[in-house]
Amino acid sequence: MILYRPVGQAEKELIEASGYTKYPPRLDWQPIFYPVLNQRYAEEIGGKWNTKDPDSGYVGYITRFEIDNDYISAFPVQTVGASYHQELWIPAEELETFNSHIIGKIEIIKVLK
Repeated sequence: MILYRPVGQAEKELIEASGYTKYPPRLDWQPIFYPVLNQRYAEEIGGKWNTKDPDSGYVGYITRFEIDNDYISAFPVQTVGASYHQELWIPAEELETFNSHIIGKIEIIKVLK
């Protein structure tokens, strides 16, 4: 499965430091990691949130990655608004396992400012 994730500057730098192989741990106040199922939704989040957020460096990086189908099928798709607002809810404590199922590298496919 191909998934997308909008990230800010600090998170992008941590992904880069990992060799583009993993997403960094969640912050204490973030109980869920939520990759999204389509680029349109990722860009909407990045444009509405990351580009207006000082903690994101006022920039949104849209990442794309592939994850093992068998593993990811355990997480039901959540629709949280419009029909294309589809995401997966990965508990923060599951993120290390999630990262181990990423196939290949995390790509940065678009930068929003």
